[in-house]
Parts: sequence; structure tokens; C-alpha cells
Amino acid sequence: MPSTNGHGPQRAILYARVSTEEQARTGYSLAQQLEALRQHAACEGYDILEEVTDPGQSGASLARPGLDRVRDLVAAGGVSVVLAQDRDRIAREPAYHYLLSEEFGECGCKIRALNDRGDDTPEGELQTAILDQLAKFERAKTAERTRRGRLRKAREGKIIAYRTPNFGYRYNNTRDGYVLDEEAMKIVHRIFYLIGVERASLKGVKVLFDREGVPTSSGTRFWSTATIREIVGDDVYKPHTFDEIKGLVTPEVAARLDPEKSYGVWWFNRRHNRKTTVSETDHNGQRHYKNCQKIILKPREEWIAVPVSGSGVPREWVDSAREAIKDNRKVSSAGHRFWELSGGVLICGSCGWHMTSRTVNIRDYSYHYYICSRVAAHNKSACLQRSIRADTLEPMVWKLVSGLLKDPEKLRDGLDTLITEERNRLSSDPDKQAKTWLEKLAEADRMRSGYQDLAAKGLMAYEELGEKLQALEETRNIAHKELESLKHHQEKVEQLERDRDTLLESYAGLVPASLDSLTPEERYHVYKMLRLKAVTNLDGGVEINGALRGGIEFLDLETTSKLHYRYSSVTHGSPPFGTYKAHGV
Repeated sequence: MPSTNGHGPQRAILYARVSTEEQARTGYSLAQQLEALRQHAACEGYDILEEVTDPGQSGASLARPGLDRVRDLVAAGGVSVVLAQDRDRIAREPAYHYLLSEEFGECGCKIRALNDRGDDTPEGELQTAILDQLAKFERAKTAERTRRGRLRKAREGKIIAYRTPNFGYRYNNTRDGYVLDEEAMKIVHRIFYLIGVERASLKGVKVLFDREGVPTSSGTRFWSTATIREIVGDDVYKPHTFDEIKGLVTPEVAARLDPEKSYGVWWFNRRHNRKTTVSETDHNGQRHYKNCQKIILKPREEWIAVPVSGSGVPREWVDSAREAIKDNRKVSSAGHRFWELSGGVLICGSCGWHMTSRTVNIRDYSYHYYICSRVAAHNKSACLQRSIRADTLEPMVWKLVSGLLKDPEKLRDGLDTLITEERNRLSSDPDKQAKTWLEKLAEADRMRSGYQDLAAKGLMAYEELGEKLQALEETRNIAHKELESLKHHQEKVEQLERDRDTLLESYAGLVPASLDSLTPEERYHVYKMLRLKAVTNLDGGVEINGALRGGIEFLDLETTSKLHYRYSSVTHGSPPFGTYKAHGV
């Protein structure tokens, strides 16, 4: 008979996590974890309240939808234990375990894992903490070995194989070097000739290749000017003499090269990719998570040059092409028009991407449209959202928003609700979280001082001291990161309050003539302060969210406009988002 320790059945949450998208797609380990947890819960006499999973989520962050669900359930009360197969399923960082244990403990809930070695005694907690630190040390050691192995391999003159090689090359049989792809390299030669010799523009090359159906490196139908720019600027295609290469690589690598040949340079260790997971709230108030990546360029002296087979592109073509585009700047799609619903205000209701702008010039007249950014990127089959005439949509959005500004009390209620929702967005009390992390910082400082005293007395080896200080520094970094996140959240609430006061003081209650005279730039500023989100519908409607509580749906844009626009191209022909024909109503 299952043991209940004399207290009757207790309620448990089963939590399972896998860390990669590949594992999430195949279901690897999720079913196994849940099955083991169900058996353990049955043996211990737990009533299972809910089974929560986090497919494809990293344990290095607390920003996980499943974990947020667990924290919400625990905060609601009545949960005795959160069960996971391994402690690193809950979190990989000991500091995060500490935070969750404190948070759950205040609600009468404990975290338990099937691989727990300790108990609730001080000795058991010490044993658990030591095991967490050892597991963290093993992960760090594995990551460091991988990093150093790649650096050593690059210094030996070998390619570090990623998903795809540079266009015009393919990997050799051992995947540590490049061999020429003759057909693709002909396209590379043509790019440098068109730009460096014939003085064609990046856009001109793109249009030419798209029209001719020249195959791209990614297999998509259309080229992008960014891809062409990257090819022109990549040193892998620039011929370097033996003497130039000799000054970039080790003598051992140089000894293997032919002094009579030229080589390209494949650079390793140029950038550091910092990945984080952040949560966002969509137009329906639902929380979503996305992975963000910040690329940091490393100092030039840290780059490692790997010589590869020469592309065969003449040096003068490369130099001329780079000179031709060196002063280029990314051209804004807005042209000379200010798009007041740009910058994330207008969202495609079909796929959730932002709507972007597009202008079509026909004879002496310009037609301005908002189109899904997926369609703008030529991925037309991925989204069914039609384009919308800007001169039809923008006045209608402003009519509704200006009507709200004429009712200060309704505006204040909407903004106050937004501020309250933002304050309550975190799973627990931010002040309490900040206090916990500050205590963790103070504890790390005390432990560092204690370790240093032990080392000074000869009771701890300096190698061991270095490892412990490194672990403490990592904990301090996590604490500082979490405190910075809480500070950012508080600043966001304060900005909302300032925007509320600005709207009420500067715009609310203005006479209609004054509101209608606002410029598109001023309207855009108002939309941003209102946190306005206009979401398109496939049937031609648009729903407004933000300080407009509950959403306001437009009538069909076609029937409310002065002209009736008939969408005459279901295949998104030329122009790329379809053609509208005007008919008098």
C-alpha cells in the first residue's frame, strides 16, 4: 500500500523537460521521464495535479512556458511537491535551484528529483548542493574542452564544419577542409564581375539572378542583397599570396601550403554568439517565448585564419567590387513616406509576423501598401494574408484612436489596466525576487572571503580555491543578470506610467481639429505610448489591442472605404503582393 506518511494523499506536479528542438520533435525522453515520475508518484501515494512539459527548452534559463505554469500552480496553493526525473530538468544552475526552492518553500511546496541523494537535514542539503556544483563543473568542463578542441583544430589549419559551407565550396570527405564546387563558384565569379567590372549594384545583381532563376546557396527561389554583400566581403573568396597567408598561420600550417598558389582565408573565432530566452505578450495577452541572439565581434588579434583552396576570382575584381559597395547603406523600404503603422504596430493575423511597407509606382502615381513581412521576403506560400492599402487603413485606425483620446476617463482606465498587467506579469513578487538575489550575492561574498581565509592558512590548495572562486563568480553573474532583468521590468512599468501622464496631459481632450492635424510621426508616437497593436484578419478586418481594452474590430475594409478594391491575383503575382483594381461604389 502506498505510503502517505500519515498525512493523507498529497498533490504533486510532474515536470519533464528536453533541451533541444530535435528532442522535442522526436519526443525523445519526455515520455520516459513522465512514465518514471508517474510510477514514483504512485509509490509515494501522491495525487497528480498536473503533468507539465517543456519541449525544446534549455535549463540554463527560468524563462520557460512549462516552468512558468508550474510556478503559477504552486503560487495558487495546495501543491506539496514538484517532481522531476533529474535535478537538472528543473534548472541547470544551482542559483536557480536556490531561487525556486525559496519561492516554492513559502507556498509549502518542495522540489524533488528521482536522483536526489540528500534529505531536508542540513547535511542532506549540503550534499545536494555539492552534487549540483559537481554537475555544473562537469558541464563547464565539457563545454571548455569542446571550445579548446575547436581552437586547436583551427590553428592546425582545419575547417570547423557547421551546417553549410560557404557558397562555391563543399566539405571534403573528412569535413575538415574545403573543395571547390565548380558550378556554384561560377556564380561567385559572376557576382564579382558584375559588381567589380560592370559596376552593377547589389540590387541589380539580385534582380538579374532572380529573373534568370540562378540557384541560391540556401535553395530558395530568390536572392537577397544581404547574401550578395556577404559574398563580396568574405575573405574566403579573396586570393591571398603565400607570403600573406604565411603571416596569418603557424609555421606548421604554412609548411603544408604550395608557395606558387593563392588561397582564400576562412576565419574562425571572429564572433561570440550570446543566446537568451525572453518572454513576450502578444495581442491576445498570451505569453510567448522566443530565442534572442546577440552577436559580439571579437578583437582582430583573436581571429584564427584557416587557408582554403583559392576561389579563382581575380584580386582586382574583389578589390573593385568591395570599393563599389563600401559606402552603400541599407535603403529604407519607406522611401520618402512615413508609415505610421510600421515598427511593430501592424501585425499579420495569419502568421504573427510584423506587416511591412511596400510602394508600387505605376506610371506617374505611387500606391502604398502594408504587406506581411513574410510575403516581402518572397516566402509567399507561408502566409495567406493579403496586402492592405495604406491610405485606406491609416485613417480608419486614427479615427478610432482619436475617438479614444477624446474620452480621457476611458483612456486612463485602459492605460491603468495595462500598467497593472505589466506589474503582475512576473510569476512571483519582483521585490521578493530582488531580495533573494541580493542575499545570494551577499552569501557569495561571504563564501569567497571564507575560501580565501582557508587558502591563506594553508587549509585549501590554490587550485581548489580557483575552482571554487570561479563557481562563485558564475553565481554572482547569474544574480546580477536576474537583478538587471528585474530592474528592466521596473523601468518598463515606470515608462508606461510616464506615457500615461504624457497622453493625458498632451493629447487627451484636444479638440477634434487639433487631433486631426497631427502628423504621421506624431500619430506613430501616440500609438507607441498606447502600446497599440493592430492585427489584420484574413477576411479584411483589423482588431485593435493595447489601451483599447477588449479590442475593437473594424468593419470590412473593402466595404467601408470610398473605393472598392478587388483582389485580382490569388497567386501573389507581379507586383509581388497582388494587384488591386478600383471600382466606384
